[in-house]
Amino acid sequence: MGRHTEWDDELSKDTKQRRNNRKKRHVGADQAYMDGESSEFIKSLDSSKGTSWMAEKKYKRMFTEIEEGLSGVMGDGPFEWVDRRVFDAVFDRLTLMSLYKLMKSGMIDTLDFPIARGKEAHVFHGTGESGPVAVKIFHTSNAVFKNLIQYIEGDPRFGGLKRRHRDLVDIWVRKEFRNLSRLEKWGLAVPKPLGVHKNVLVMEYLGTPNAPSPRLRDVKVIEPEPVYDELLEFLAVAWQKAKMVHGDFSPYNIMWHDDRPVVIDVGQAVVQSHPRSKEFLVRDVTRLVEWANKSGLDVELAEAIYDVLEMDLSHLETKEEE
Repeated sequence: MGRHTEWDDELSKDTKQRRNNRKKRHVGADQAYMDGESSEFIKSLDSSKGTSWMAEKKYKRMFTEIEEGLSGVMGDGPFEWVDRRVFDAVFDRLTLMSLYKLMKSGMIDTLDFPIARGKEAHVFHGTGESGPVAVKIFHTSNAVFKNLIQYIEGDPRFGGLKRRHRDLVDIWVRKEFRNLSRLEKWGLAVPKPLGVHKNVLVMEYLGTPNAPSPRLRDVKVIEPEPVYDELLEFLAVAWQKAKMVHGDFSPYNIMWHDDRPVVIDVGQAVVQSHPRSKEFLVRDVTRLVEWANKSGLDVELAEAIYDVLEMDLSHLETKEEE
């Protein structure tokens, strides 16, 4: 491993987020006006009380068409935490418009019950034309995505980055869809991406008819060694072939489905050319090694890093770059 001196630097350096000096952007009068209009519209959504706006003529017809499909998340089903408060917080006007588009296209028929909730998004079990789907709805009214800009800046696939919150959310969702597509193309175990519109992502559902599959952190794996080997190969294929790094590779973001690990939450994954990609890769491998050690395996970080960089993947067919 002697020739990989740059990785020795990555292993030893302080990985605190580096502060980037950003030049102030001059915004023209027309753009400033448009930004102001957009900001006011978003504020009106955030300050909207309840769902009385659904009675407005321009929204009433749209909501009437999809109301039955949303019955499972409006408190009519057996899942207690779905109530009007959750509905009001998640299903604002723009989100309902996105769901309307996806429902009219046949991608989604119904939203049935919640399966996960977090700072960035709520995930629901849905039903589509071909069966169950997972519908990930990213929040549009909080500022959490501003902390995730480090995973977008530096990615050549998303140039001309805008700073408005709503734009940032839409970019993040498209980024997760493209990351899933890229990883799946290389045969990696991720949920199959099915569709996206604005802040709504539709993908393969992992679980039973009544509940999602558990996360790796909540499972006692009887034989951890083959699981470690599979996850190490995931990182190697992602880095060497897909030219990507997950960025948040932990047992919280790995599901245990059909007795094997499936990696989720890939929105923060970055391409190799990202200025912090090597730092993120070291962090990902570190977390995998920590899980392996806690599971009783004797694994060294330096050895794992070497395996990710040097693993023989000649059996994989070459894919076209995006």
